[in-house]
Amino acid sequence: MLPPSPPAKPPVDGWRFRWNLVAPLAFVLATSEGATATEPPTSGPPAETVAQAHALLEKEIAPHVPGLAAAVAVDGWLVWSEAFGFADLEAQRPVTSASRFRIGSISKSLTAAGLLRLVEQGRIDLDAPVQKYVPDFPVKPEGAITTRLLAGHLAGIRDYRNREPFLNRPFAGVRAELQLFADDPLIAPPGTRFSYASLGWVLISAVMESAAHRDFLDFMAADVCSPLGLNHTRPDRTGAVDPDRTSFYATGPDGKFVAAPAVDLSSCWAAGGFLSTAEDLVRFGSAMLRPGYLTEDSRRLLFAGQKTTAGEPTGYGIGWYVRKDGAGRTLYYHDGASHGGTAVLFLRPETRAVAAILCNLSDADIADQSMRLADLFATLPAAAPERP
Repeated sequence: MLPPSPPAKPPVDGWRFRWNLVAPLAFVLATSEGATATEPPTSGPPAETVAQAHALLEKEIAPHVPGLAAAVAVDGWLVWSEAFGFADLEAQRPVTSASRFRIGSISKSLTAAGLLRLVEQGRIDLDAPVQKYVPDFPVKPEGAITTRLLAGHLAGIRDYRNREPFLNRPFAGVRAELQLFADDPLIAPPGTRFSYASLGWVLISAVMESAAHRDFLDFMAADVCSPLGLNHTRPDRTGAVDPDRTSFYATGPDGKFVAAPAVDLSSCWAAGGFLSTAEDLVRFGSAMLRPGYLTEDSRRLLFAGQKTTAGEPTGYGIGWYVRKDGAGRTLYYHDGASHGGTAVLFLRPETRAVAAILCNLSDADIADQSMRLADLFATLPAAAPERP
C-alpha cells in the first residue's frame, strides 16, 4: 500500500544558490550578433526572496503532491533550486535536483528547438507540404499540411481520442506512430482553426527524422540535449533502469496517492515523451531567450504567435504559448500533463527570468506558481564588473 496523501512532513532538499551559467558559454559567446555572456550578480538572491519562494512551494504545492522540484534562472544564471517530498513513496526516496520527472508537452518545446535548427541548416522548409519529407503520409482533400501549421496546431490534425493516451505497447519508431491517425479526416481545413493536437507533433518528428537522415531520438540527444547541456533530459523508455526517474502517481477517489496507469510513451516522443529536471528546463529556457543555439531570426520565429487564415491570433508560436499577462507583459510558456507527471516552464523575456516546476502527480495545479516564482527572482543585485 502507498502512504496516505499527503505524506507527513516530506523531506526538503535544501535550497541551492549557485552562479551556474545555464546556457553553455560556447553558444552564448559564438553568436552572429556578437553577444557576450552576462556577468553573475554580485551576491545571492535576497533572503526574503528565498523565503518567499520556499513558502510558495511548501504551502501551495508540496502538501498536495508526492514530490516536486523547482528552479529559477535569471539572465542565463541558475539562481535558485529546491526540492520537496518523495520521488518514490514506497521506498521513501526523496526528490533531489537530479530527479527526473515526466514533462509531458514541454517535449514539444524541446522538439521545436531541434526543428528550427534543421530549418536553419536548410534541411526543412516549414511551408512545404509534409509529403516532401514523409511521402507516404496521405494527402488530405481539405488542403496542404505544412510543418509550420503542424507546429502551431493549425493543421487540422485531430488530438487523442478514446484510450489512445493510455497506450501501453511499444512503437518501433516515429513512423509507426503515424498509423494512429494518418488515415483520419482532418477536423478543419489547414490554417483555418487552432486546435491543440499532440498527434501533429508525432508527424513533425517524422519530418525531422527524414530531413536529418537520423533516428529522431538520436538527433534530439546529439543536436539538442548535448549542445545545450541538458545532461538529465532523455526519453522516457519503458523498462529502462533509471535510478533518478521518479515514480508516477495519480490521486485516487479517496484522495490518496495511487500508482498512475502504466503507459508506453514511444507513441509520442516529440509530443510528450521526455523526462527532465527542473534545472535542465531552466537551462533550456534560458538558451531560448538569447541567440546562440538558435539565431535571432529563429528565436523570433519560435515566439511569433501564429494566426489563422482569417487573421485570428492563436497565442501559440512554434512549440510555445505566447501571451500577455494582465499588466501587458509578454510571457512564453508551456505546460505538460502526463500520466504521473505535471510540469510548467515559464519565461519572462523582458527580465530573462525562467522558472520551472515539476511534480510526479497527474493533473496537479502548478501553473500560477511558476509565473510567481519567475517574478519573485526577476530583480537581482547589479552584475559584477568582472567574471569570477
